[in-house]
Amino acid sequence: MFKFLLRLLGLSSKPKRQPSYPSEEGPSNRPPPGHKPPGAPSYRLPVPAPAPVPSHLQPGQILKGKCHVIDGDTIVIKGAHIRLAGIDAPELNDPYGKVAKFAMIKLCKDQVITATISEGLTYDRIVAKCSLSDGTDLSAALVKQGLALDWAKFSRGDYRHLEPADVRKKLWRVDAKHKGRLKMAAK
Repeated sequence: MFKFLLRLLGLSSKPKRQPSYPSEEGPSNRPPPGHKPPGAPSYRLPVPAPAPVPSHLQPGQILKGKCHVIDGDTIVIKGAHIRLAGIDAPELNDPYGKVAKFAMIKLCKDQVITATISEGLTYDRIVAKCSLSDGTDLSAALVKQGLALDWAKFSRGDYRHLEPADVRKKLWRVDAKHKGRLKMAAK
C-alpha cells in the first residue's frame, strides 16, 4: 500500500515503464523519433553553398557598389565575396571579432565601396584593396582602430606603421595565426 501511494504521488524511485514504438499493448498514436508530417514547417535554416568566384573579375579590375559586411575583413559587393588585402581581423567567434565587424559596418554604411581586384583567391574570396568614395582605405581604417593587424606576408608591411601600441597583445589570436602558432580554420 505504501509503495502504491508513493507511485501515485510521483515520489517513487522506480521509473515508470514507457511503451516502445510500436507499443506492445497495441498501436500507438505517437510518431517515431525524427518523423515530420508532410507539409509541416522546417525550423532548420538551409546552409548556403559558397558563391563561386565570378570568372569575369580579373586582377586590376574595379568593382563598385554598396556592400554587405560579413566580418572585419570580408565584404560582399554585387555577389562577390571580397577579402580586404593586406590585413587580418579577428574571426567572429574570437575576442574583438564582432567589434571589428560592427566597425566595418559603421565605415561602410551608406557608402559606395571601390574594390580594386588583386591577384589570388583566399577561401573562395577575391582579394582586393577597398576604399570609400572619399579615398579612405578600409584596411588602413580598421588597422588604425586597433581592430585588425597588418599581415606582412601579404601586405609587405604597408599597414604596420598604423597599428596602435600593444594591439598585437589585444589581438593575440590573430598574431598567433600569423606566426604559425594557431591553425587557420576554413571560412
